[in-house]
Amino acid sequence: MTIRTQRPKGLLLAIGGHEKRKAPGQEGGTEADYDESADFILQRFVDELPGKRCVAVIPTASEVPEEAAQEYVEVFTALGIENVEVLNIRQRQQANEAEALAAINRADGIMFTGGDQLRLTAILGGTHLLRRLTERYLAEPIVIAGTSAGAAAMSTPMIYQGRNDAGFRKDEIHITTGLQLLRDVAIDTHFVARGRIVRMAQIIATNPGCIGLGLEEDTAVLVTKGAEMEVIGNGMVVVIDGHDCIGNTILRGTPGRSIFYPRPAGTPAFAGAVLHLTGVPGRWVTPNQ
Repeated sequence: MTIRTQRPKGLLLAIGGHEKRKAPGQEGGTEADYDESADFILQRFVDELPGKRCVAVIPTASEVPEEAAQEYVEVFTALGIENVEVLNIRQRQQANEAEALAAINRADGIMFTGGDQLRLTAILGGTHLLRRLTERYLAEPIVIAGTSAGAAAMSTPMIYQGRNDAGFRKDEIHITTGLQLLRDVAIDTHFVARGRIVRMAQIIATNPGCIGLGLEEDTAVLVTKGAEMEVIGNGMVVVIDGHDCIGNTILRGTPGRSIFYPRPAGTPAFAGAVLHLTGVPGRWVTPNQ
């Protein structure tokens, strides 16, 4: 378990992907976008900002960064943000330049778009930009949001490869270190739509001290103090807690072999693991922080 001595003053907003991106009255919106019964996640992002002056959109994960960023420029402008900047970092050296650091320092909030989370970590990991962003998250009430790949990259263990239905066999899932804003929590997105619970189970098998957080589409968790989670949006969040799991065969199995979770007679599979299904509204505190 990683123990962080300083409770972050910033907030994280991890979104499961495909969130509504049209504000009420915004040109190009559909009737579904204006459903008053729906929880508008991006409005909550704006509401939590310490100021409404500047939001920086980082589309680094996307293969079409200009297109990915433009949606957020339009919606945040419609929601009253005075200045929406696009920080299109495509190479590592850009993340070490004074211009990028100045943009991070100006921002009341940061939005990471979707795409490929490995592109985020490979480009931003170990840079001055990520270091400054982490410093601000720990010391200031900045709001850092990410959707899809942008959410998956927030955690310490990060899934970066593996079919949606993978996870039954050893080494089907690949993990690396994420941006480390949320410690000892593995985030997976599009969780229900793409049936990703099995691949999350393999992540927990490799280290039961890690919490698995599966986010449904158009659903998010707002994390305060690095540990307290509020579910918002229009779906549910699946939490897999393996702290009390009695074991599995991942150590004995060779690559490609099925993973088995042994259990005493009469107990469920993956015995000792706890599965939480948390809808809206819902709150949960991770035991790791």
